[in-house]
Parts: sequence; structure tokens; C-alpha cells
Amino acid sequence: MEMQAPDFWDDPEKSNAKVREAKQLKDIVETMDGLSGQYEDILTLIELGYEDNDPAIIPDIEEELNSFKETFENIRISTLLSGEYDRNNAILKLNAGAGGTESCDWCSMLYRMYTRWAERKGYALEVIDYLDGDEAGIKSVTFQINGENAYGYLKSEKGVHRLVRISPFNAQGKRQTSFVSLDVMPDIEEDVDIEIKDEDIRIDTYRSSGAGGQHINKTSSAIRITHFPTGIVVTCQNERSQFQNKDKAMQMLKAKLYMLKQEENAEKLSDIRGDVKEIGWGNQIRSYVMQPYTMVKDHRTNEESGNVDAVMDGAIDPFINAYLKWINN
Repeated sequence: MEMQAPDFWDDPEKSNAKVREAKQLKDIVETMDGLSGQYEDILTLIELGYEDNDPAIIPDIEEELNSFKETFENIRISTLLSGEYDRNNAILKLNAGAGGTESCDWCSMLYRMYTRWAERKGYALEVIDYLDGDEAGIKSVTFQINGENAYGYLKSEKGVHRLVRISPFNAQGKRQTSFVSLDVMPDIEEDVDIEIKDEDIRIDTYRSSGAGGQHINKTSSAIRITHFPTGIVVTCQNERSQFQNKDKAMQMLKAKLYMLKQEENAEKLSDIRGDVKEIGWGNQIRSYVMQPYTMVKDHRTNEESGNVDAVMDGAIDPFINAYLKWINN
């Protein structure tokens, strides 16, 4: 009797999705097996300490226990990622707001922060669009972070981020406040059934630019698509040809329009895309204070950290985890 292959193998997209799902499930099983083995190791160390009456073994037990608790907490947090798009890759767009050159510098600092966070997670990062600041920093950057549950974690970051510090661009050495907005969208990989009329969009080409090095093709192949009915603008300049850039930009536009179509009201939409607010006072989700004291505080969950350097180096998981707990409660 001849065995018939599953239907999804005939569709490359479905096949890739199934392979990713199988790998994710395998990783979960391996993590749980490792956690179980670590638990047994901790019990064995405790028994050895009692039998030998050896207090020197306590630091080893504490180290193993802290590692166990960290892994367990990560697993527990991952169970909160049950949204429709939580398992998808994430597309992030940073825009410098009020503050001029200082805000552009703040935008580059945030871009580095998310780059380092992605490295810590073992995620891949791909620059989609990049615009330098007039004097320094970044005016705007769109990038994609690829990895399991990337959107589920990063959806907590959408909103306005506020920096307070003594600006190196201020000749008088005064404290200055700057703002950068972050929009976060899931990367919907499948070809969504969305009709886009030619008269509803304008497609512009421009020369790629920015500090992207070999990752940015600096020719007149960059694409900007404006969708008139919704005001959505998507850009792409990282691909090797104008055709590839247009294809990626259309995919992003279709994904955004699909989400708009799926949501029945603005409240549901804000859960996925984030409210579009002015990049300025009163709308920030998080403040990063560097002078006269050091403190990072999330204004939604009240999560705080006094170690600004660590946060700017990518240690934002406590803020992400606090948001996931807060939103699920």
C-alpha cells in the first residue's frame, strides 16, 4: 500500500511552518527534560550536603537553584504568549520625535538596545529601512527580528520611550528630554487575501541610504508605498533589487491591512498595533533617566531598574515579563 504524503508538503509555506512548529515543540520538550534533570541534581546536592555536613556546598546549591528558577520563569512567561500572532517574527519601526539631534541619538541608542536584546535571545535581525539623522544618530529605522515568539515578547515595547540626560549636543550642559516612538507589528508570512487597488496606492522609488554597510543596497531601488485610504506608509531598502524591495513592502502593507480588516474596532486594533500617539510629553510608556539619578521605569506596570547601563545593553526582559503578567491580569 502506497503512503500518501501530507497535503502541506505540496505547499512550501505550509511545509516551512510545520517544520518550525515541530522544532519549537522539540525545543520545549528538551527544555522541560533539562529542567527535570536540574531539579534532580539540586535534590542530590542537598542530600550530599546533609550527609557530609558540608556547608561549602551551599553556594553550588544556590547557583543551581537560581538557574532553575530563571529557566522556570522563562517557561512560565512563554505560556502567556497565546495571542494569534505571538509566535510570529516582529517588525519594529523607531521614529525620532521631539528633541532634534538629541532624539536622533536616542533613536540610535534604542536601536542598539533591541539589537543586543535580540543577540541575547539568539534571534536574527534584518534591517528593512534606515534613515540617518541630519547631524547624528538615526531619524528612523525599520527592522525585523526573527525568532520564536519574537512578536509576543516585543509587542510590550510599542509606544513612546522618553530619555532624560545631560545632552552631549547641548553646549550649556543642560539636562534635556527626548522622545522616540516604537511601532511593533507581527510579520504575517502567509500571502493574505487582501485586494489593493492601483488607484489607492502610490509607489515611490528613492536611493537607499544609511549606515547599513553591505546590508543596504545604495542604489535607486528603495521602495516607499503609501496607501491613501488608511494613510499607512511602508518602506523597504534592504533587498538587492527594486523588485524584491517592492515585494517585501507589499507584503508588509498587506499584513497591516489584513490586521485592520480582522479587527472590528479600534480597541482590538490597539492590542495588536498600539495606539498612534504624539511623540512627546504625556504619552510615554517608559522613562530612561540618566541624570541626576539613574532609573528606568515602565509607567504601565511600575517595573523599575536602577541599572540603566544594563537595560541599554539589552536587559529588558524584566520589563517585558512584567508587561505580559500585567496584560494577562
